[in-house]
Amino acid sequence: MSSEQKYFHDRLVLLLLSVSTFLVLLSSVLILSRVAGGRNEGYIVQYRTNLGIGGFKTGSTSELLAFIVFSGIVLATNIFVSFRVYRFHRQFSITVLGLGLILLALSLIVSNALLVLR
Repeated sequence: MSSEQKYFHDRLVLLLLSVSTFLVLLSSVLILSRVAGGRNEGYIVQYRTNLGIGGFKTGSTSELLAFIVFSGIVLATNIFVSFRVYRFHRQFSITVLGLGLILLALSLIVSNALLVLR
């Protein structure tokens, strides 16, 4: 079998790809459902601990929608790097997918925390 067929027949790789895709879709749906279409201002997009009480910075919806773009870029990059590395070393490919999964989970947590502060 070629490395492409081995990659897409590996159950652990498919599990990690499925979970990563699910997290990207979940993040997209949660962000889009919480962002009101009519309001463009008033969302908290940053928190700076060194500024004290004035540490909350507001921004527009486009800054929150950047989380969706970020998640998509992370997913695409992880799939590409993992696929390219798989033919050399399977465990390294799985590690790349696992680290991408952690990054997607953290992105989901941070975007949710910022939207709750609204």
